Parts: sequence; structure tokens; C-alpha cells
Amino acid sequence: MTSQPYVVVVTGASSGFGNLTARALARAGHTVYAGMRATAGRNAPAVAALAEAAELHGVRLSAVEMDVQDQASVDQAIDHVLTEQGRVDVVVHYAGHMVLGPAEAFTVDQLADVYDINVLSTQRVNRAVVPVMRRQGRGLLLWVGSSSTRGGHPPFLGPYFAAKAAMDALAESYAAELVKFGIETSLVIPGAYPSGTNHFAHAGAPGDTSRAAEYDEPYGSLRDAMAETLSGIFPPGREVGEVADEIVRVVSLPHGERPLRTHVDPSRDGSEVVSAVYDRVRAEFFHRVGIGELLTANAAL
Repeated sequence: MTSQPYVVVVTGASSGFGNLTARALARAGHTVYAGMRATAGRNAPAVAALAEAAELHGVRLSAVEMDVQDQASVDQAIDHVLTEQGRVDVVVHYAGHMVLGPAEAFTVDQLADVYDINVLSTQRVNRAVVPVMRRQGRGLLLWVGSSSTRGGHPPFLGPYFAAKAAMDALAESYAAELVKFGIETSLVIPGAYPSGTNHFAHAGAPGDTSRAAEYDEPYGSLRDAMAETLSGIFPPGREVGEVADEIVRVVSLPHGERPLRTHVDPSRDGSEVVSAVYDRVRAEFFHRVGIGELLTANAAL
């Protein structure tokens, strides 16, 4: 058990990384609320499974109704946590949705929806929880990013990658704007895991199917081979649970010792190398323009 248990809210926790993270944080001794929508509907089995796990392991883990695309739902979820616990110490921004296909074949509305789920959702949650953290004088916003933001990412995932890059930029701004309130920001950056999550299985497809089909002849075989190659470079013995473990490690670090960014990327797509340079340049620029005090203690690690 951690020496300092926190009240943690994990968004998008019905399955995948989010669900694994909620369970791992609870096992580490934290009080965890697993945010998900449709708790009385299609996600009722996930709610029951979390309750069973909580009883089995004797941990503080429960689901809370939270549709991150609905501000009222988010507000109600945070109010529920505050009513039961009186505080919120950590938010893990995991909620997101992947899409696969030629960028051109996605409608503008589809791109807006991908952006809404992956980026605007974090803003809804932040607007509900950051005032609480500011009053507390402490807190942690932990954003689950993607190595695609700066790594050697492949094509046919453009809308998703663009949204994750936007989320990364938003997180950086929050880091500087909240540091004086005692609120920390960390980004945990997973690489591509070919199995163990529902990312690829539940990925959205282009709405313009006829335009998508125009890419099949010139790109079809290359696209299929690329998918096989990406799976082939993933090292054996690595599992998605290690992402949850890294989140637990970051959350459990003392205030002031959490890194701005940490990577869990078995395939080593280069994101960690690029991010190291990027974060150093950003830190140097902050010092040059006289705002070095807005950097976290580990902003360039």
C-alpha cells in the first residue's frame, strides 16, 4: 500500500488502459473512481466487475457515471466524488477513441468528434476538478498521451494522432498555468500495444466509404504489410499492464518529484528521444523569456 493514499478519478475506465489503471491504483492503496458512461446500460458488466474486484482484493474501487462528452455528466461525477470523499487529488485523463483509415475519407464532423472525445473531454473534466485542486493547494493532472505525437508514427491514423498532439499541447499549457497553485502535470506516453486493449478492435472507420475505397488499390497491400511489421517489431514479454504500473509509480512519487513526461514504448518509435530534446528546448526558452519559475521541477527529464 502507498504511504500516501489519494482520491483518484480515472476517465474512460470501462476497459483497456483506463480499466487496468483504475484497478492498479486501487491495489496500490488509493481510493479510485473509474469514470465511464452507461453504467446502468452497456457498461453494467464493467461496473459489476469492478465491484467484485474491490470486494475480492479489499480495495477502494468503484465506478462513477461520467460521459466526458457531456459537461453536466462530468460535473455530477466530480460532485459525487466530493460528496463521498471531500477532495480529489488526482485525475487520470485516459478517455479517448481511435480511428483507422485515410484522413481524406473522414468527414469534418467525424474529425470534430474525435477531437471532442480526445481533447475537449479533458477540458470538461479540468473545468470541474481544477477549482477543487486550486482550493486544496495540491493536485495532479496525469494525461495519458501517445508516442505518435513525436514518434515515427505510421499513416492512416491521422485524425487520432492529430487529436493526441493537441491534447499534449494543452497539457503543457496547463503545466505552466497551474504550477503556482501547487498542481502538478505529468504525461505518461504509451507506445502502440498490438494487443491487450480495445483500441484497434473498437477503432472508428471513415464515414465516406467510397472515398476510402479509392485508397485500396495503391495502398492496400502496403497497409496490410505495415500492420504486420508493426506487430512484428513489438518485443515479446511486454504487456499493457506496464502502462498502468508506470501511472501508479508516477502518482505515488512525492510532490515535486513527478516527471513532466515519461514513456512506456516497447517498440521504441523514437518519441522518447525527440521528446527529450523538445522538453529541453522548451525549458531553455522559458528561462530565456524570464518565466523559468513556471517549469515543474522535472520539466526537462
